[in-house]
Amino acid sequence: MKNRFAFQPRYFLFWLLFFGLGRALFLGYEYAAAKQLSFGTMAATFGYGLRLDASAAAYVCLLPFVLFIVGSLVPRLPLRGLINAYSGAIGALLVLLIIIDLELYRAWGFRLDDTPLQYLNSPAEMAASAGSAPVLLLLALLAGFGAGSWWLYKAVVGRMPALPPWFGRGRAALASLLYAALLVVPLRGGTQQIPINQSDVYFSRIPFANHAALNAPWNLMSALVLRAEEKPLAPFMADSTARRLVAGLYPRAVGAAAPPDTSAAVLTTSRPNVLFIILESFTAKLVGSVGGEKGVTPNLDSLARTGVLFDSVYAAGDRSQKGLVSLLSGYPNQPTTSIIKFPRKTESLPHLCRTLATAGYSSSYYYGGELAFANMKSYLQTAGYEHLTERADFAAADQNSKWGAHDGVLFNRVLADLARQRQPFFVTAFTLSSHEPFDVPMKTRFPGKAEEDLFRNSVFYTDYALGEFLKKAKQQPWYANTLLVLVADHGHILPGNSSNQSPEKFHIPLLLAGGALQPESRGRVVSTIGSQTDVAATLLHQLRLPAADFVWSRDLLAPKAVPFAFYTFNNGFGTVSPAGIVTFDNVGRNTWERDATVPDAQVRLGQALEQVSLEDFARR
Repeated sequence: MKNRFAFQPRYFLFWLLFFGLGRALFLGYEYAAAKQLSFGTMAATFGYGLRLDASAAAYVCLLPFVLFIVGSLVPRLPLRGLINAYSGAIGALLVLLIIIDLELYRAWGFRLDDTPLQYLNSPAEMAASAGSAPVLLLLALLAGFGAGSWWLYKAVVGRMPALPPWFGRGRAALASLLYAALLVVPLRGGTQQIPINQSDVYFSRIPFANHAALNAPWNLMSALVLRAEEKPLAPFMADSTARRLVAGLYPRAVGAAAPPDTSAAVLTTSRPNVLFIILESFTAKLVGSVGGEKGVTPNLDSLARTGVLFDSVYAAGDRSQKGLVSLLSGYPNQPTTSIIKFPRKTESLPHLCRTLATAGYSSSYYYGGELAFANMKSYLQTAGYEHLTERADFAAADQNSKWGAHDGVLFNRVLADLARQRQPFFVTAFTLSSHEPFDVPMKTRFPGKAEEDLFRNSVFYTDYALGEFLKKAKQQPWYANTLLVLVADHGHILPGNSSNQSPEKFHIPLLLAGGALQPESRGRVVSTIGSQTDVAATLLHQLRLPAADFVWSRDLLAPKAVPFAFYTFNNGFGTVSPAGIVTFDNVGRNTWERDATVPDAQVRLGQALEQVSLEDFARR
């Protein structure tokens, strides 16, 4: 009996060991890169990679575990033969994929994903790409890894004992069902709130270490699933026409020459500390200083009176992970997916943290929730942040929100750590209390149980926590030389239940404040229409640092900045200009809304921006 029901755990263990051996083979094959890692970092690739290995093993075990249930009820089912045949077939496929991954990484620098599928229609290019591969070595590794895996299978799994006649088949099926149900835990990478993704194995600032921790077959499966989200967009116009139109707004995005930076300085120094605060869901509709309701954000509004306020800025998308990439990398959003889901693509993006590091800035990132959410951690690791603080780094008692630590706790942690942060610093803090379900640890400010009232209360709480933080921060020696950048990650449909494509949903505040502002710049309001993606170039030009890599970002403080904003929503885009707004549906290939004053040229420019930016996304 014991041996019979130890078969399924042994079977799962075999696949776990199989993937571990695959990682060892990868490190051996990529010896030149692996020898640069310390022993601890190399060991960590196995430790961090274990969860993805377990997830991949659980997927492989699904069918055999289901067969076990059926076989317990149907005595004539050749269970042993079916499982052995399946194991041999899936094992051969996985061995092949792991060997292909070895040479793919050597040649291209990324783990196996769906990229090779792009060559199926071009066999000549495929052959050319594989021309320099050491075929004999790879065949030897294929045979050796396959033989070793078969030996390991026999040693760990062994033969499947028959079910004793005295043990009821119903009880056997129930036991098998329990094992199958337990697969859910490794399948999703644990019992945490967010299912596992690549972010969970990105643990190092060394890209190769993160790549080694990935599970190649799991990475391929993930890429194939995400591939369905990369719906190709039929071009609106000739590529040359689209690029010519885009060049008028983002010349570097199409390889054209850009005008020199001529923006006037608003800072007292070119090397201030930068405290970059991203405010969850801070829609302009609730921020009085940019035309929203009065009294919901009194601290932010008060700060705006002594800062440089941008009152006509629009989020590039409608999700936190999309806003993160737009703000920190100056990169536009995609209408049916998000680049942050593709770690290989985000590794090619510029990043404020990386750029500032070259100028001597230290860096830290703070978030009260789980950074694994939506692959944010992999994006931030490759950005080069020296320290990441997330939910697990707060005491259990301080994890007082559904998502983690509320904003009051977050700001207290930031304040305490900044006393020890090397200057100049680039510190990013991302709030979360104003995220659904809007439960905040404070007395109700706006009575009512409606979702709009709860949302107002949560925004008011974050604003209160921000105000308390700033009161204490102004007493710190670092504050006089610090620039505050406060901006929302995205807007919100509330209040008013704005439509999915409505510009009111995307309108957000952007504010520069802090001790590093020149006295004559305080109280200035900039009404140039701009995008979230424009924050990066605007900031870098004030720091007198190059922004050439941020090709989709413009300086909103430039004397002749073109007033224009582009944003995407689910399978569509919107544009805002002094002429008005237009929103476009990609599915129906027609406009949703269009002000009578909007010329055809604005529609064409929006189409060109979407077309060229998606081509850029596809190439990365």
